[in-house]
Amino acid sequence: MRHVFRAFASFLVAICVALPSSAFDVPLSDEAVREAYFLGQRHDGTFPSILGKYMRNLPPPKSGPYISSVTFLTPFIQLVEHSDGYIGNYSAQKALLEHRGQEEFVLIFIEIQLTDTYGRLIPPPPNWRSRSPEAWVPRPSDFWRDFQVQIYNDGQPLTPYDFHGHSTFGCARRGPCIMTGATLEFDFRAESFTSDSATIEVVPPEGDPVSVDFDLIRLR
Repeated sequence: MRHVFRAFASFLVAICVALPSSAFDVPLSDEAVREAYFLGQRHDGTFPSILGKYMRNLPPPKSGPYISSVTFLTPFIQLVEHSDGYIGNYSAQKALLEHRGQEEFVLIFIEIQLTDTYGRLIPPPPNWRSRSPEAWVPRPSDFWRDFQVQIYNDGQPLTPYDFHGHSTFGCARRGPCIMTGATLEFDFRAESFTSDSATIEVVPPEGDPVSVDFDLIRLR
């Protein structure tokens, strides 16, 4: 009988070792959803200070585009942000009902800014036809497609569930809007991150590559 018990205990240990787990909360318990709700409802500046742990601001490059920040949003901090956007008719019970049955995702955002050496104007292509062939032309609005991005979980490359990208613009009070950069968004199922570290690597078409590490143990 003791032999059977030891064999069963060893089997349970093997299962625990084999099952993937995440350093942050996945899936979120009802208690975690309620905690996220109340953190967001404080509206006292707490949320921006918490969000700082989920964001890396980077120094500008010597040349090339400026990859200014990388943000890693776990399901927990997404719920805090969602609650922070509500004032008034929003309750913890509603937050729980909204979350139940929803698949949880990690959202990764990469902010890119144009610079003096990688600006909004570029030399015309070889087949450009214009009365002023030396005049520069606007950079294509989908320039962000030339950036190579790879996300790693403990050194293992991950394939995103979804990917979005769009250009960003600055608009003067009076005058045209000017392209200033782009935002890239990568969506992953939360259970994809099974270790305590994540790395985001960005290789721009010009300039030096950027690598950002996140210690997932410090995140919720």
